Amino acid sequence: MTKIRKILVANRGEIALRVMRSAKEMGIKTVAVYSEADRQALHVRYADEAVCLGGPKSADSYLRGDKIIEVCKQLGVDAIHPGYGFLSENAGFAEMVKASGLIFIGPSPEAITLMGSKLAAKAAVANYNIPMVPGTAEAITDIPAAKRIASEIGFPILIKASAGGGGKGMRIVNDEESFEEQMRTAVSEAVSAFGDGAVFIEKYVGSPRHIEIQVLGDTHGNIVHLFERECSIQRRHQKVIEEAPSAVLTPEIREAMGKAAVDVAKACNYYGAGTVEFLMDENLNFYFLEMNTRLQVEHPVTEQITGLDLVKEQIKIAEGEPLAFNQEDLKINGHSLELRVYAEDPKNNFLPDIGKLVQYKRPQGLGVRVDDGFEEGMEIPIYYDPMIAKLVTFGKDRNEAIEKMLRAIDEYQITGIETTLSFGKYVLTHEAFVSGNFDTKFIERYFTPDVLKEHTKTNEVEIAAALAALLMDKKKPDVKANAEASAVATSNWKKNRLN
Repeated sequence: MTKIRKILVANRGEIALRVMRSAKEMGIKTVAVYSEADRQALHVRYADEAVCLGGPKSADSYLRGDKIIEVCKQLGVDAIHPGYGFLSENAGFAEMVKASGLIFIGPSPEAITLMGSKLAAKAAVANYNIPMVPGTAEAITDIPAAKRIASEIGFPILIKASAGGGGKGMRIVNDEESFEEQMRTAVSEAVSAFGDGAVFIEKYVGSPRHIEIQVLGDTHGNIVHLFERECSIQRRHQKVIEEAPSAVLTPEIREAMGKAAVDVAKACNYYGAGTVEFLMDENLNFYFLEMNTRLQVEHPVTEQITGLDLVKEQIKIAEGEPLAFNQEDLKINGHSLELRVYAEDPKNNFLPDIGKLVQYKRPQGLGVRVDDGFEEGMEIPIYYDPMIAKLVTFGKDRNEAIEKMLRAIDEYQITGIETTLSFGKYVLTHEAFVSGNFDTKFIERYFTPDVLKEHTKTNEVEIAAALAALLMDKKKPDVKANAEASAVATSNWKKNRLN
């Protein structure tokens, strides 16, 4: 086993801070890298050492793998933690790290490559009898042949980029007449976004739930799952609210999905932290979607219900330690929710709303966790993802976790920009969410900007009424204040202070 003494975190913001805190608890020194736009960022100030990589654009800074490795050599770094995004699922970078004699805190380059291609991933897991959505087993570019296959599968179908993600290179086709045009568009988008025009066809699952399973594997062949996360509240195919466990899984389905996820990890000899994603239809049938070969944004909800620190587990695995627990040791304890607090305007199609955090006060209290990378007065940079924070709550059950989240949203004071806090409150008080009867179509089915505008108007009326009452009250004799003043001499607090 190799003892890691210094880690460079090849990322920024809240995830960089989150990794550094766990490293510090393990007695490991940390190095931050940053762009010119992040010179005053909290992760830069928190690290033991910090080095500027270059200009504000990601291509000039956080994506400069060669420069990151150069910094490691200069500062005597042992290992690199990539966080998520940027270079975290870049097999070429993982290979560069390995070739330079450094430790990559993540899976092997081979596993990243295999699971980075949806088609290759499907082929790899085919021998494990894992449920998959009906569709093509390989990329297809012949449009007439693709149309025939689509007709055999049955419309509606989904055209997907093999190298895709985030909804890019993805097209829903409802009928044969529109197939050719949608196929050309999907290929064009795939080439533009990923430099790879390979697409495949799947049966379209109309209103699925998005359920994912957290897995951990060590370098000794041990793999376990850490139960599921429900990630169905999404906008533009990207998650906004996540929870663990799901409100709809039975113990039998949970066990079957967990086994399937472990088998996916076995199919690529996986080690480190990873996530296997599934679609689930209205009958609770689940289908393998893809594997993310990194730590997920929503990992805190899994930490809350298992009591494990996933970053520490990643580091111990990278050092060569075997897992200290097996599947039978793991139990679900309580319930956890996460709201991604974005600098976005839900009343304007969730468009980014970049600016200055004029007021920034975090919620506190038992069962509330805030992972962020900002403080009051800072600017939200235009160059990166507009997420400000991950607001996480934990309760003994789902109802308590929701109650704590609603309280935390009310306490979270952010002015100067629009955020997704109001949207989060809308979702958590909606009957569909409270009942657990929702899927990835939640926003499409229930949400319009008007519902938040109406909510804002109601709040404004209530605030105006409260202010008017306060002004009227000030004009009256302050009977309460006089009573309180006369009571000071006989108050228990006063007596105790004097005694």
